[in-house]
Amino acid sequence: MIELPGVRPRRQCVILAGGFGTRMRPLTERCPKSMLPAAGKPFVDHQLAWLAAEGITDVVFSIGYHGEMIRDYVGAGLWGLRVVYVDEGSELRGTAGALRLASREGALDPAFAVVYGDSYPRVPLRPLWDAFTSSGLPAAMAALRNRGKWDRSNVVFRGGRIVLYDKTVRDPAPDEFEYIDSGVSILTRGLIDGRVPETGPSDLAPLFHSLSREGLLAGFEATQRFYEIGSPQGLSDFEAFLASTPPDPPL
Repeated sequence: MIELPGVRPRRQCVILAGGFGTRMRPLTERCPKSMLPAAGKPFVDHQLAWLAAEGITDVVFSIGYHGEMIRDYVGAGLWGLRVVYVDEGSELRGTAGALRLASREGALDPAFAVVYGDSYPRVPLRPLWDAFTSSGLPAAMAALRNRGKWDRSNVVFRGGRIVLYDKTVRDPAPDEFEYIDSGVSILTRGLIDGRVPETGPSDLAPLFHSLSREGLLAGFEATQRFYEIGSPQGLSDFEAFLASTPPDPPL
């Protein structure tokens, strides 16, 4: 992608926000995780401010459970972002299946970033996008050198590649699995169309595992801790981070 001076290139991010948020009940009994309050604002507001600051111009919200609350709050966009919605309804398709539905509905760009509806990765997206483009591969993942600190490490990262991504390993060897998925990736629409079934549930974790084993998953090293609000402790940690951080600047 050629970037002209003074022209903001189109860059798209899909936010996977259709899940039930079971670990956050009873808070999520009437509210999706994306709309949980964090430092006085819905979490989605903080997430969209970060995406806009990182050069994203367009957002696709994959919604399902209480998705109308996200649609009512965000509308056609916040923070200068253009926003559209793909609604899974009550038949949730999984993280990869949600992307397949978005592609079938014509919502996906040829290449797009992906974040989860409860994730605040703090990854610089421009260099991640550059790493994806220069790799020539169909996917790239940001990974943080974790060594089991924030959660169980699940990534072997060497030489600019995710050599192995495996969320199922029970006792990862610390000398091999030093890294953890930081919660943001870049994928091609062709990859989703070619590798994800049109019907039935399908998740991204097995797809990333296969890509890593096939040498098709580029890597980018994140250097800052990510945050997530999928658990009470995660939400508490995120609010503590916000309290120690200057407010978002106007765009």
